[in-house]
Amino acid sequence: MGQGDIGGSAATASTAGAVVRELPIINKRGLHARASAKFVSCADRFDATIKVSRAGETVDARSIMGLMMLAAGIGTSVTLTATGPDAEEAVEALAALVADRFGEGE
Repeated sequence: MGQGDIGGSAATASTAGAVVRELPIINKRGLHARASAKFVSCADRFDATIKVSRAGETVDARSIMGLMMLAAGIGTSVTLTATGPDAEEAVEALAALVADRFGEGE
C-alpha cells in the first residue's frame, strides 16, 4: 500500500488495482454546480472508472447531479476510488483540481 501527500491532499492507497484517496473539500462553496461540472470534465479525460463517496453514498464521478447530491460542503471530505488504465493519473488530476479549490480562489 503506497501513500503520498500531493497538493495538500490526503494519502493515496492502492489496493487490488484500485486507487483510493480521501480529499478534503476546502473551497468556500463546496461541491456546487460549477465545481461539479469542472470535476466531471476532468474525470472525462481519463480511461478509468471513478467513484466518489461521502457519508455512505457513492456516485459516478461523471455525474454532475450525483456529485451535487453528496452535499459535500467546505470542511467535509470525499473519497475517490478509481480503477482502470488511467486510475492513478485520474486521481492525481482530480486531487489537484480539488486542492486548487476548483479554480475559484477561495
